[in-house]
Amino acid sequence: MAGQTSQTLIVARMSAEHAERVAGIFAESDAGDLPGMLGVRRRSLFRFHDVYVHLIESDQDVRPGLEQVRGGPLFQDVNSKLAPFVLPYDPATWAGPQDAMAERFYHWRAR
Repeated sequence: MAGQTSQTLIVARMSAEHAERVAGIFAESDAGDLPGMLGVRRRSLFRFHDVYVHLIESDQDVRPGLEQVRGGPLFQDVNSKLAPFVLPYDPATWAGPQDAMAERFYHWRAR
């Protein structure tokens, strides 16, 4: 996948009124070391009604790196700040970040 970007899409729930606060939490984190530790190059946050969509674009798949940093202080800080605002899409099946990642089932790219 040389020269291509890996994309990870996270889906959760968030009340629309929290969008600015959540963006601020990520802006603070993105100014630090965590994105570099994961190879994150771009982050886009979207909302549709009460659905939160988080697109991560990185040099490589972020999932292995997430497992490595998940217990660390930088990840825990962001996670604890987001916890009151971003909720699992399906709390009954959520055990960790991997349970919020969407599965791509179609992709097209112009040549």
